[in-house]
Formats: sequence, C-alpha cells, structure tokens
Amino acid sequence: MRLHRLEVTAFGPYRTRAVVDFDALGSDGLFLLHGDTGAGKTTLLDAVAFALFGSVPGARGEVKRLRCDFAEPDELTEVVLELTVQGQRMRLVRSPEYHRPKRRGDGTTKQQAKASLAWLGGAPEGFPAEGLTRIDEVGRTVQGLLGMNAEQFFQVVLLPQGEFARFLRAETDEREKLLERLFGTRRFADVEAWFRDLRVQQRHELDRRGQEFGRWTARFAQVAGEEAPERDLAEWVAAVRQSAADAVAGAQAAEEQARAAWDSADRLLAERRTASERVHRLRTAHRRLSALEEQQAERNGWAAEVAAARRAATVAGTVSQADRAAGRFGEALATERIRADELAATGHAGGQADVVELRRLAGLLREEAGALAGLVAEAEQQARDQREIEQLVDKVQEARASALVLSEKLDGIPQRVEELRQQFEIANAAAVRLEALRAQQSELADAVRDAERLPGAIQAVTVADDRVRAATDEHQEARARRLRLRELRLDGMAAELAAGLADGEACPVCGAARHPALARPADGSVDREQEAEAESLESRAERRRSAAEVAKRGAETALAALCERLQGRGGEDLNADLRLVRGQVEELEAQVKQRARLASEARSAEAEAQSLTGKLRAAEQAATAAEARRRTLLEQTEERARRLDEARGEYSDVAARRAQLGLVVRALDTLTDARSERVAAERQLEQRREELRESLAKAGFATVEEVRAAARPDETVARLEKRLSQAAAEEAAARAALAEPELAGVSPDDQIDVESAATSAREARENSEAAVATLRAATTRVNELETLAARLSAAAEAIRPLEDEFDELDALTDVVNGRGQNARRMSLRSYVLAARLEEVAVAATTRLGAMSQGRYSFVHSDRAGSRGTRGGLALDVLDDYSGTVRPAKTLSGGESFLASLALALGLADVVAAETGGALLDTLFVDEGFGTLDAETLDVVMDILDELRAGGRVVGLVSHVEELRQRIPTRLRVRKARTGSTLEVRI
Repeated sequence: MRLHRLEVTAFGPYRTRAVVDFDALGSDGLFLLHGDTGAGKTTLLDAVAFALFGSVPGARGEVKRLRCDFAEPDELTEVVLELTVQGQRMRLVRSPEYHRPKRRGDGTTKQQAKASLAWLGGAPEGFPAEGLTRIDEVGRTVQGLLGMNAEQFFQVVLLPQGEFARFLRAETDEREKLLERLFGTRRFADVEAWFRDLRVQQRHELDRRGQEFGRWTARFAQVAGEEAPERDLAEWVAAVRQSAADAVAGAQAAEEQARAAWDSADRLLAERRTASERVHRLRTAHRRLSALEEQQAERNGWAAEVAAARRAATVAGTVSQADRAAGRFGEALATERIRADELAATGHAGGQADVVELRRLAGLLREEAGALAGLVAEAEQQARDQREIEQLVDKVQEARASALVLSEKLDGIPQRVEELRQQFEIANAAAVRLEALRAQQSELADAVRDAERLPGAIQAVTVADDRVRAATDEHQEARARRLRLRELRLDGMAAELAAGLADGEACPVCGAARHPALARPADGSVDREQEAEAESLESRAERRRSAAEVAKRGAETALAALCERLQGRGGEDLNADLRLVRGQVEELEAQVKQRARLASEARSAEAEAQSLTGKLRAAEQAATAAEARRRTLLEQTEERARRLDEARGEYSDVAARRAQLGLVVRALDTLTDARSERVAAERQLEQRREELRESLAKAGFATVEEVRAAARPDETVARLEKRLSQAAAEEAAARAALAEPELAGVSPDDQIDVESAATSAREARENSEAAVATLRAATTRVNELETLAARLSAAAEAIRPLEDEFDELDALTDVVNGRGQNARRMSLRSYVLAARLEEVAVAATTRLGAMSQGRYSFVHSDRAGSRGTRGGLALDVLDDYSGTVRPAKTLSGGESFLASLALALGLADVVAAETGGALLDTLFVDEGFGTLDAETLDVVMDILDELRAGGRVVGLVSHVEELRQRIPTRLRVRKARTGSTLEVRI
C-alpha cells in the first residue's frame, strides 16, 4: 500500500480544505509531521484511517466526534484519499455522520454517513467500472485488497499514540486476542472445535451402541423370563439356550403321544358314522316311496294341464295378430272422423269426397296461396318503410339538437388543456426530488431497525458474559476438586497398593514376597472411581465453559456490527429524521400520483376536442342524409299501398288471406292421409280373421275363449314339468338306494351310538392341539433366543472397537485443547500463536538490541501459567547488564518506547511476511520520541532509516524540535484559533 494524496475538509481541527501530497513528502522515504501539541498532527493519521475503514484508532474512535466545531453549517465534512493497493490506484471519499443546523426552523438534523470508491486507471476484474457507493461494499473491498482489518492496520501500518505500547504490557489473554486478529488463527480454533465436536459425536455413538446392547440384553431376558445377571452374561445366555432346547425335546415327545391317541379315536368315530349313515339312507328311501304313492292323482292332473297348454300355444300367436288388426282399424276410423271435423271447421264443404278428390282440391288451393307469397313480402316491407319514415323524422331532430350541444362543449376545452399541462410539469419536478428522498428514507429505516435491536444486543452480551463467568467459576471449582482428590489419592496410594498384595506374590514397588506391615487406608481416602468421576465433572464443566464463550463471542460480534452501522446515532434522532423524511416523501408522492391523472386528463381533453369536432360534423351530415331518405320512402310507400289493397280482398291484409288458404290446404292433406290409413286397416283386419278360423280348427278348439282358458304362462308350464320330472327322479333314486349292496342286511330299526365316539375324538383332538401349541411355543422361544443371542453377540463385538477409538480420540482432543497429557497446557491455537510470537520476539530483538546498544532483548516463554492457566504467550525483557529477565512493565518511559517501537516493527515484519510483504510501502509512527535522549534518538533514527530500504515510506508524527533538524522534508501543522491550517515545505 502506498499513499499519494490526502484531502480533509471540516474534519477535526481543520475548518477549511487541507491537502497533503504524500508523493512529494515521501520522495526521500522519510518525512515528519511536526506541530504544536493539539495542532492536529494525529488527526491526519485519523483521516487516513477513516478514509480506509470508516473509523479512527484508540479512544478517539469511541467518541466519534470527527466534524470540525468551527465548520460552516452548509460545509460538508469530507476526507478524500488517493492510494495504490496491489497495483490498483483508487480514490476513497468518506463523510462521517454528524448533526448540522436545520435549514428551516430551529434545532439540528442528522447528516448521514457516506462513502464512495472510484478506480483511477481502470477497475480490476470483478468490480464495476463506475466504482462503489455503498458503505458496506466500500469497506469490504478495501479490507479485501489490503488483506487486513482496521485492528491489524493500526498495529502494523499506523502506529498511533500509546496504542503500540499496549501490546508490550498486555496480559496473556489480551495479547492472545490481538495476535488472533493479526495472524488469523481462526482455522486452528476451528480444528480444536472440530475435535471437540467429533468427540461428542463419538460419545453419542458409543452411548447409542451401549443402549442398543442393553436393549438386546433386556429383550433376551424378557424372552427367557429371567433377570439378566450383572456378570457372566455369556454363561447365563448359554444356560438359558440349553434349558429352552430341553423344553422343546419334552414337548415333541408329548405331542407324538397325543397325536397317536387322536388318530385311534378318529378311526372309531368314522366307523360308527358310516353305520349310522347307512341306516339313515334306508329309512329315507322307504319314507320317500310312501309319499310319492300318495301324490299320484295330483301328478296326473299336472300332466293334463301341461298338454292343453301346449295345444293353446300353437293358436296364441294368430289370436294376438287378429286382436292387433282390430285395434289398428278402430284407431284409423277415429282419426278419420277427427280430421273430417277439422276440415269442416275451416268452412270448406269437401269432407265427404274420396281420397282422389281431396288431393285435387288441396292442389288448387296451394297454387292460389303461392301466388300471394310475393305480395306478403311487399306488405312486410311496407310496414318496415313506414316505421323507418317515423324513425327518420326523430333522427333529423336528434342530429340537429346534438350539433347544437357539441358546439357549446367545444368552446371551453382549449383553456382546460393548458391548465392541465402546467399542473403536469409541477408533478414531474416532484418526481425528480422523490427518488433522492426515498433513498434517504430507506437508509434511515435501516438505521432505525438497527437502533431498535441495539438494547437487545447489549442485553445478550451481558447475559452471555454472566454465563461465561458462571461457567468459568464452575469449571475452576471442578478443577480444584479434581486436583484435591488426586492429591488425596496420591497420599493414600500406599494403602491402595497394599490392598492388591498377597503373601507369596512379589510387591510391584520393592519386589519382596513378604508383606509384614501393610498400609491401611486413612479416613477420607480416595479411590480410582472417585477421581474418574471428578475428572468427568471437570470435563463437562469445561465443555459448558467453551460453549458459553462461543455464545459470548457471537453476541459481541453482533453488537459490534450494530454499533458500527449506527456510528453513535440514537433511536430518537433517527426516528425524528425518518418522520421528517417520510412526511416529505408522502407530500411528493401525493404530487407524483397526480402526474398520471393529469397526463391522462390532458390527453383526454385533447381527444375530447377532436372527438367533439368529428361528432359535430357527423351530426350535421346525419341530419341532411336522414331528410333525403325520408322523402324517398314516402313516394315508394304510396305506390305500394294501392297494390296491396287490391290483393287482400275481404281479409285485413294479404298475409291473413294467404294464412287462411294454408290452413285449409293442411286440413285437406291430413284428412286424405287419415282416410287412406282407415281403408288399409280394414283390409288387413279381414285377412287376420280368416287366418284365426283356420288355426282354431287345426288345434281342436271351437272358440277363442277355449284357447284363452287352456293357455298357461311359460313359467307355469315349466314349473309343472319340473315337478313331474322331480317326482320321477325321486322315485328312481329311492328304488336305486334300496337296491344298493351295502344296505343289504341293514334294518331300519338298527340303533348306532355315534355321540360317545364323537366325544372321545373331540377330547383326543383338543389334547393333541394343546400339545402342538406347547411344542410351537417352545420352538418359537428357542428360535427367538437363538436370534437374540446372535444379535447380542454382534452388538458386543461392535462396541469394543468404538470404545478403543473413543479413548484414543478423547485423549487426543484433550491434548489439542490444552488439557489431559498436554504438560504445557497449550491448545493448538495457542501453540500456533506462540510460534508467531516467537518469530515476533526474534524480529523485535534485532531492533531492540540496536536501539538499546545491546542491553535489552525479548524473551519468549512457552511455560504454563500460574495455577494451571494456559501458557505460550509470555513475553519478558532480558537485561544484559544484570543477566536477569525482567517484566516489560518495569522499563522506564524511554525504554518502554524503544521496546514498544521495536516490538511494533517486528510485529509489522512478521505480519508483512504472512501477507506476502506487499502491503507495507507506507508506515506511520505517532509520538513517543520526546522520552529519548539524544544518543538514543540517533540510534532510533538509524533504525528508521533502514526501514526506507526497498522503497518504503516512513512518516513520523512528533512535536520534538530536534527531529525538525534531522528530517529535511517535513509537514508542519500550525494551530489556529478557529481551526488549523497546513503548510508543506520540502
């Protein structure tokens, strides 16, 4: 990174615009910002920091008062910085948030913060050519190009007053946090968390497998009907399986015996049932033959009835045809009479004529009606023309009245169009202002939401801090208890070893086979189980502490993000500004909403004028055309009326005369058809009656009544025939049964005892079924036990490697997180930070040795802290004069400055090496030189001269007069009463 130009306006003590040309100042590689105390030297460094990150280092960044108190109300506070990063030259422009007097009325209004980034010489790939204007986008882009955040920048590039000495005197925790931000060791913390999470997962898996093993054990015990023992589980399982196998063998023997008894009882029952069935068949055959003899007379009547019905069926069809012919003749005769009456109703006298005459009369009348068809059409046209004449009279009057109204409407339209156009231009101007106000409203709304979430975020940080404190106390108590128990166990270790000794066995300590005076456990002694329980409690407390710390970091991150976005603005001020802007937006929106209506009304008015002009012309033309058409139609209707009067005769009009002729013709046609149908039906009736006489004689019937009396429905005939055939079949079956050989020697009076045999067979069957059920239950139990034993064995085999793997993972996780067998109590992240700190100490020692003329050097130690706290980040100073290692806090003011400067430069070198060394073309050191004597100042200046190697530019900020003589190129800042001014001399 190399700075080129800085411009500040109304910023800090600078009331007017001030410009710093870093290219000119840094041409020699070293320059000085000199001025009186309070003149604004550090403000220039604050301006550089604000342009890059939107914040300033140290306590000044917490106050957030960046605007000059002497600035004019309308003058904009602004910082402009031109710089080059990774070969890309850019221009950054930022304005802070501040309050200014309102332009109208009393009070102040808030000026929102702004930021922009413009590329000088072309935008890099992936960035818009027009630059960036959102504050968050500018911040992300700058941080991405620099490769460091604001904290890292202030520590390695911009070394502000008192800030770079803080690292020297910091405690281990504070130094660890700063190193984490500088070197980005988050990935190592993620590795630690990964190990912890993996251990939790493995523990859950091990617990799940253990629960699965317990479930299979419980299931096996449930099937076995016994309580599972706590020890010798395998022997118990084998004994249960053997007992179940013995039960199956006994059940099989009982089942075979019961089945043999059942088979014997079934054979006896079958023999008795066969004998009983033969006696029953013989008795049934005798009873059926007796019943059939009693029914013989009734069966003879059924046969006669069936024969008569068969003869009547041959004549039934002819009777039906004759009946239908008589019905059709009666219907035709009635229809003929009705049609003759209809013709007489029309006034025509030809109803008694034959068919030929009726057809002739209908033809004559049809020709007469056809001749009147053309005149009917003319009569309809005459009526239409008369109606049109009346409508034309009304149309002429309406057209003339409409023309008068249209002429009156056209008079005031041009003036109205002009008024609408003026109102539309006012609405357009409001639309231009509305876009800017909407953007401002959106920014204020986002800020108001952030302000509403701020109390909750602060409360979350407080709650998280309380939880961390409680978890830390709990962890420390658990740790202290574990150490106390371990100490007690070590004190009673002799007794614990003595408990495992036996006469004749070698002592594991001294090897002796005799133990004359065994140690006895003292009161309050601790065994291995108690110590293991304490270790487990400590591990759980530590996990809760880690979870609370993670939650706290998340809450602090969220709070910092809100504070950064709000930048000190309060909710009341934001809401007041938002209400004001909303009111202005609503007022402008109301005007803009009228724009579409005004444009539409203007277009409508213009269109209305054109439409009215066209309508006026059309109304005048319509009146003229209607009058001409009316005169033409009057002449045509008068001539047509004379022809129609001659044709209608005695009727009201021609259509009435033609309708009457059509009515008579239709009556003649229907009578002709009815008379023809009656003649045909009469001839068919005579033919059917002759056929009926011949059929009666052939079937042996004298009259139709005899046929109808003998006739039976097909269902009745079929039922009688079925009864006859069934009776014959029953008789044959009964006689065949009596003739069967196996019934020979059987008497209807024989008695067979089937009930006692059935009872014996039923009891034998029930005993056999019970034996089968017992065997099946025993077999099922054996199968279930075999299956469960296999699964129980598989579960036991699966859990053993998981236990070994978890023990290894548990120990490794403790080592990675600085516990367990980790003697230095250093986590992986602390180990990496310790390595980086060691590099920093080596780099800083080179410069500190030169500055202190070989007296002081930095000493890094990875020893564990006091009371078991983590180590690795201790940093002290070795005094070569006394040969002792001293705390950095014991150094004098000048020595502290030298040590802090050397440490800051060493830290910058290491960070530069981490980032590729491409970011440190420019370096600033603010104050501290006043504590040095002349000789030491020479040494420090030599060190700073060495920093110029490779094109680096170093800027010093100091009021020490001697530096003015040593550095020829300088920037002097003079204090003014109403603000400060800049004067550059090269």
